[in-house]
Amino acid sequence: MKQVTQTLRTGVVEINEVPVPALTDKFVLVRNSTSVISAGTEKTKIDMGKKSLFQKAKSRPDLVKQVIGKIRTEGLKKTLQTVNSRLDSPSPLGYSCAGTVVAAGGLVEGIQPGDRVACGGADYANHAEFVAVPKNLVVKIPSNVSDEEAAFTTVGSIALQGVRLAEPLLGETFLVVGLGLLGQIAVQLLKANGCNVIGTDLDPSLVARAEGYGAVAVAPGGDVVGICHSLTSGHGVDGVLVCAGTSSNAVIEMCGAVTREKGRVVVVGAVRMDIPREDYFKKEISVVISRSYGPGRYDPFYEESGNDYPYGYVRFTEQRNMETFLTLVSQGRLDIKGLITHRFSVDEADQAYQLIEGNKTEPYLGILLQYNPVELKLDESSRISVKPAVVSSDKVKLSFYGAGNYATASLLPPLQQSNQVVFSGLVTASGRSAQGVAKQFGFSFCAGSYEELLQGDTDAIVVTTRHDTHGVAVRDALNAGKHVYVEKPLALSVEQLSEIHSAYHRAGKCQVMVGFNRRFAPATQRVIEHFASVKSPLVANIRINAGAIPSNHWIQDPQVGGGRMIGEGCHFIDLASALVGSNVKTVYAVGTSKAEKSAMLNDNLCLSLTFDNGSIANITYTADGSKAMAKEYIEVFGGGYSAQINDFKEVTLFSGDSNAKQHKLGVQDKGQKSMIAAWLEGLKSGTPCVDYTCLMATSLATVMAVESLALGVSLTVDTDVLTAAE
Repeated sequence: MKQVTQTLRTGVVEINEVPVPALTDKFVLVRNSTSVISAGTEKTKIDMGKKSLFQKAKSRPDLVKQVIGKIRTEGLKKTLQTVNSRLDSPSPLGYSCAGTVVAAGGLVEGIQPGDRVACGGADYANHAEFVAVPKNLVVKIPSNVSDEEAAFTTVGSIALQGVRLAEPLLGETFLVVGLGLLGQIAVQLLKANGCNVIGTDLDPSLVARAEGYGAVAVAPGGDVVGICHSLTSGHGVDGVLVCAGTSSNAVIEMCGAVTREKGRVVVVGAVRMDIPREDYFKKEISVVISRSYGPGRYDPFYEESGNDYPYGYVRFTEQRNMETFLTLVSQGRLDIKGLITHRFSVDEADQAYQLIEGNKTEPYLGILLQYNPVELKLDESSRISVKPAVVSSDKVKLSFYGAGNYATASLLPPLQQSNQVVFSGLVTASGRSAQGVAKQFGFSFCAGSYEELLQGDTDAIVVTTRHDTHGVAVRDALNAGKHVYVEKPLALSVEQLSEIHSAYHRAGKCQVMVGFNRRFAPATQRVIEHFASVKSPLVANIRINAGAIPSNHWIQDPQVGGGRMIGEGCHFIDLASALVGSNVKTVYAVGTSKAEKSAMLNDNLCLSLTFDNGSIANITYTADGSKAMAKEYIEVFGGGYSAQINDFKEVTLFSGDSNAKQHKLGVQDKGQKSMIAAWLEGLKSGTPCVDYTCLMATSLATVMAVESLALGVSLTVDTDVLTAAE
């Protein structure tokens, strides 16, 4: 399908052929007919892309700080790989569109193929022939509303939410600053609420248009303050809606001057907000920043997981705002057709963006992209060739399922540099980034379905998608006769592990590898060598100062991420297993008591492990520590020897009464590159670099640690239960 994207490094807008996005249970697949270019938002994004790297850094000091911190811990080379990957990845544009439903996920209620719908969301409702949108960001279009009008639904909902926050009453007077799309719709909404409206903008044509909708017009350079006081008997306006975008502080200063005592200012656009104390303090003016489309925005449990807010407590969510906007259009209370100034086909998208970039001088307001009807046959291949496939018998043919930040920064570069692989196919969850990554790393093709990889000419599948997809993806890869590498965790439940276990034994010689990279780190290998002559059991202490992750992050969703114990704690169970040279035998977990934390999501816990060879390990994992403290610290004891690893940058080895030997490793190295090399060698030689039984024991122990936390008892880790569970 065709999609409009922008490359952050250059700001160039392109029309790319990308795979049709995959459909999941709570999403709707829509064939777009029309989408709206949001001139303000999209121009800001394009302008940022066209800045030099220095200018980008200057405008985003927060990101520069993150990059500097990454350099300190991971080194310059790896950091540059990450930064370059993000700069070169194409980013989709657009967030408001309308079209016809092609397919609806199994958990989507009230929507079926053939329905006309309006869609929202910057990550979903893009300028593309097909979009996959969460069910809470999709609404049906009334029969008397055209697709062109409905395409404005998301933009209109932003204006509607701003008006709601202003709490307009019949007879009140409002000033609308900025009369672009949002401002024009806001004027109409306020008039529909029975309010008097004053409108101002730097563009006289927009002021005239707002006057046509009933606003008192203040031309550019006009006396806004004087007119506002004149029309309110000197009291000032009841409220201001700021729909402009500017880096100047003049707008927010003017709002204080024109607003009455105890009035309100609602900021909808992106403006500078150095609020002057004098006016705002003396008048006790309320200032509210409107959060886009309304309640639910930026909440993954609402948007991605499809959980609604109770109607009685949150009357107007973002979806209900979208429905309200369409109802108002249907009733004739809003004129949307009058806002449309330009229509372009998707193939002419570059001309549309020339308008908002200023390369064309003609006035514009509502700019539509239109899409020709495209038939989608869901049973046909969605494969898009990127370059002629290069086949070499001495190289491993790899396909990737997922291409997020970790894959593009830590896996793909070392694989590419190894000169031992040929990249075959690539599938990503949304399809948006597939073609850009495929071109960057030289994949033969990208596709929209995981099945395309399983049926393709590939030796091994690399699975780097979100955690809830791992178990099924590994199982299906083994059933297709492919070797498989999967980022941790291997799976989220005993049932999923059992399915993998069964598929592995049916697959015969297929290898399974989990991305437990710390066992391959130079620091870990030095410690293992240090204890090579020790025959007695070892004792290991591992402390992880992990840092907090927001509760609405996907990893904190039990169904998607599995929580931090399963999602990340598995790394350290495997590390302990590698250090003591044995598989886990028992696991016992205790955690802190917090009202908001279930057993699965507890991120402050201690694990006690025993191993088959008699060794023991203690793992302390906490999210509540100081960021100033090193993240990972490991100690190992046994046979008169000791060792310390400090954040994989330093290793200190102790032997008997002799002096300690300290080894500074320079930059942090957690073993990704060494792991890749070992895995490839194992594929070629036929001998896995990590024994399957060890990987499965670690994965089972991780899942059972959560169960132990819930039951408060020690549990035995026995992989035979996986066979019994089949």
